[in-house]
Amino acid sequence: MHSVALLTASYAKDIERFSLLSESIDAWLTGYTRHYVLVNDEDVPLFARFASDKRVIVPASRYLPKWLFALPPALQFGNRRVWLSLLSSPVHGWHIQQILKIAGVLNAPEQRVCILDSDNLFFREFDVGQYAGAETTPLFVTREAIGADHPLHGLWLRTVDQLLGIKERSFPADDYVGNALVWDKDTARAMTDAIRSATGLSWALALCRKKKFSEYLLYGNFVATSPEHLARHRITEDSIAVSHWDDTPLDRPAIEAMMRTASPERVALCIQSYSSTSIDDIRDVFRLASRDRRSPSLAPDHIGDAAAFEAPKTR
Repeated sequence: MHSVALLTASYAKDIERFSLLSESIDAWLTGYTRHYVLVNDEDVPLFARFASDKRVIVPASRYLPKWLFALPPALQFGNRRVWLSLLSSPVHGWHIQQILKIAGVLNAPEQRVCILDSDNLFFREFDVGQYAGAETTPLFVTREAIGADHPLHGLWLRTVDQLLGIKERSFPADDYVGNALVWDKDTARAMTDAIRSATGLSWALALCRKKKFSEYLLYGNFVATSPEHLARHRITEDSIAVSHWDDTPLDRPAIEAMMRTASPERVALCIQSYSSTSIDDIRDVFRLASRDRRSPSLAPDHIGDAAAFEAPKTR
């Protein structure tokens, strides 16, 4: 079995969602060594209360390249955080979180990393070590889900092709976006080497210059087009998470209905933050206000009743 870590890239506006995630991890997950939480430097004090023997809060600057720096909050325009660079046009928080996920995997002491966004939480017992640490790495895919005219995924996929040097692309294409996805560190390193080979740039700079990309599509397509790394993965079309992807807010009955239809293999829930679903409603449904591991229960049947990373290596 390979060692397994958890990794979350978060920020201040998602702290209540992250609180739900961390509580559910502490209640239900086993089989992992550390949970690494990567946040903007100024957010480190806000997240300090979540630190523990198994949860490490890491400032983003530890993993971002020196040529990329955050514009001070007082100089920000609008609600979108901006990072400046002399090597690329400005990038925003969405780009930074994706870059941090890749950098976090590359620098983790563990061989496998389960990436958890802040709007995930767990509601059943789950040994993530058994799932993610086996001989082959699970690779989630939704077959032929991306059409050439898809407004987001189609664009991201074309960027991925440029970053990886993929010459031929057919549609509909497979989709590798999901929740609680597992990456292998050696594969992630080979992926970033492939980006350098295809673009002539460091992987982080190549991403900053392209901007319209998805880290999950990047990893999935690299594996799919590399026989060596594909052999080290096991393809699965069954997500361990039940997900709400659109922007429609869910009320408590709708959240409960999602839980009642979750198959036994589904151990996590993702309600996307942009749906504006009430965090209080989610907390009430899952009864996460209690810090007692088993009381009250989070299981759907009951609904209704610093160890530091290595220093990043420059290339």
